[in-house]
Amino acid sequence: MIGRRTISLEPREVPLGGVRGMSVLRTLPNRDLPTVGAWCFLDRFGPGPVRMRVEPHPHIGLQTVTWPLVGDMRHRDSVDSDVTLKRGQLNLMTAGNGISHSEYSLGEDPIPLDALQLWVVLPESARHGAGGFEQHTSLPTVAVPASSGSDAIATVVLGEFAGARSPATAHTPIVGAEIALAAGSRVALPLDEAWEHAIVLVEGDVTVDGRAVARNEMLYLGDARSDVSVSSAEGGLLFILGGEPFEEDLVMWWNFAGRTHDEIAQARADWETPDAASARFGHVVTHGTERIPAPELPNVRLKPRRRRI
Repeated sequence: MIGRRTISLEPREVPLGGVRGMSVLRTLPNRDLPTVGAWCFLDRFGPGPVRMRVEPHPHIGLQTVTWPLVGDMRHRDSVDSDVTLKRGQLNLMTAGNGISHSEYSLGEDPIPLDALQLWVVLPESARHGAGGFEQHTSLPTVAVPASSGSDAIATVVLGEFAGARSPATAHTPIVGAEIALAAGSRVALPLDEAWEHAIVLVEGDVTVDGRAVARNEMLYLGDARSDVSVSSAEGGLLFILGGEPFEEDLVMWWNFAGRTHDEIAQARADWETPDAASARFGHVVTHGTERIPAPELPNVRLKPRRRRI
């Protein structure tokens, strides 16, 4: 049992390889907290005008969850997907043993773009399978009753929240939901006491259990909560993520999630070897030879990440 927590985690600015003139705010993984449930990664890119060109790159052992806030993006991958993603829609790519993909903004000029990019680590039972892709253009919403003001509206992106379940494939008990709070409202968001949770303020203002949260700040709540009280003076947009604590070893490096250093090293070697890359990661549809090369491995053996909080 982790227990109840109220711990602030600040994002850090990270230059994103393959994107010209663009940095992201990264909240997960955190040195003290590698995962929240099976969520192992959270970036926010934007808001701002940008020409996004993330060339083909590989993944193993995880799912990518792309949730746009502003602007449209084009996703292409090695399982022949070529789709445009819009606000309110979900792209979910499951890497399994290996997949590759690219992400572009639309057009040749910079456009307003803002999105959350999250990863979910796959459990042992799912991480060795074939890659796959899903786009969900309609997701369930549910009204969460307010104790004052208007009800909150939750969009269930992944997993289950407040009795509504996303149609997207999940391999662990999990929740990812966007919560829209009206100005002057106070709401008790229902939580599973056996799961750990965190709340990120995307826009506006919010107070969580009487504590003001800054924009892009993550407030880690731990577990053992049946609900959490949130309120907003001017209106706010939150993202709540959580799930059953992930107990398996997790070694993360670059775009790979594995269990050992040797697994990661092999994935890197495969990506850098043309025949092995083609066999394991495939070829991203409509692309030529453009790709993002893997960085060099560190001069130490990669070890599983451990939580400190």
